[in-house]
Amino acid sequence: MSTSYFQFSVQTVVNSGSGSRTLLPEMIKGLGGKRAVLYTDKGLTKAGITDQIKELFEIIPGTPQLVGVFEDIEQDAKGEIINRGARFFKECNGDSLIALGGGSVLDTVKAIKWMLHKGLNDIRDSLFTGNVMEWRPEAQFIPIPHVAIATTAGTGAEVSPVAVIFNEKLGIKANLLNPFINADMAILDPDLTVGLPSKITAFTGFDALTHAVEAYFSPKANPMTDAYALQSIRMVADNLQTAVRKGDDLSARANMLMASSMAISAFCLCLNAIPIHNMAHAIGAKFNIPHGLANAVLLPNVMESLPAYYLPRITGFAQALGIKNLSEQPEKCLEDVIQYIRDLRKAVDLPETFAEFESNQDQLQHLVPAVHNDPAGVFFKIPETIITKVINEVFEETTIKA
Repeated sequence: MSTSYFQFSVQTVVNSGSGSRTLLPEMIKGLGGKRAVLYTDKGLTKAGITDQIKELFEIIPGTPQLVGVFEDIEQDAKGEIINRGARFFKECNGDSLIALGGGSVLDTVKAIKWMLHKGLNDIRDSLFTGNVMEWRPEAQFIPIPHVAIATTAGTGAEVSPVAVIFNEKLGIKANLLNPFINADMAILDPDLTVGLPSKITAFTGFDALTHAVEAYFSPKANPMTDAYALQSIRMVADNLQTAVRKGDDLSARANMLMASSMAISAFCLCLNAIPIHNMAHAIGAKFNIPHGLANAVLLPNVMESLPAYYLPRITGFAQALGIKNLSEQPEKCLEDVIQYIRDLRKAVDLPETFAEFESNQDQLQHLVPAVHNDPAGVFFKIPETIITKVINEVFEETTIKA
């Protein structure tokens, strides 16, 4: 074990299990909330999930009350929508936050919480430098009761102290990190994920796997983050296909939710070199590709293109995936891991490339500087030749030159 310094802290209280959503009103009350505002998206409202949460406050009228529902959140936590969400909270005279949804909703509410605490009118004005990283003692406790309810198993945003925000003014995804923007309590109720389409189940599952990968291979990895990352990898390997093929399997759904929370916890606690996310952020922002899908397409290609980065720890990762008859040669082990990931991606019907998204030569030529300028690449600059190689592979091009 290394004697180098590291810090480990997981602040959100996780409530996991079928039916755990019914505890929500008591959670808000216990946190001191009286006037809760619910944030979600129109898709969940259409699917009847929003009503399931609203009904919890109608069964026993009184305190706490649900005083407003904001359902205009879209893919990616967009600055303009975050601003509107903060204004809505004030208009409702709210005192507590409920986030119901996937990563975009959960990150939007974390950003709203930060805005309210800072007294900001436009969050984008605070993100012109890309990353905003606040640590203690600069970061102070934010006394706004906050419960997050995950409806996808991928981002783990219900427990993370990071919000990825799309700054439309700059056309980039910025990272807001503050140890107090995460939810006080998280609800992982597999019942709420049963209706999730198989494709979204698949690529959000790959998002969780990618968080675990980036945590495990991080230069800042430590025994605590390894424990979370490796167990998350095992759970994804054991449960993702079932969750995709048998969407009503509550055990698989619950395991994927837990794997997602564990993976992001490891990821955030050793945040450093994240080449897969670096490329996914830049490409996703340029072509409006869902983040989990971007990670799923890029994951094996980036690992194959940066062998020196992954080889030192590849055996432990392969063991967590359950690969049998592992070679003692790290290079062969890496090949087997990459093939396993590609086979798993194919098994859950995810694409190998971004062929379904329209692109042109001019857009692709600008991706190299976009990757280099993306805030996610601050600790590890991917060589231009590697970026070009991966871009050519995932967009099925042969003409983009370094």
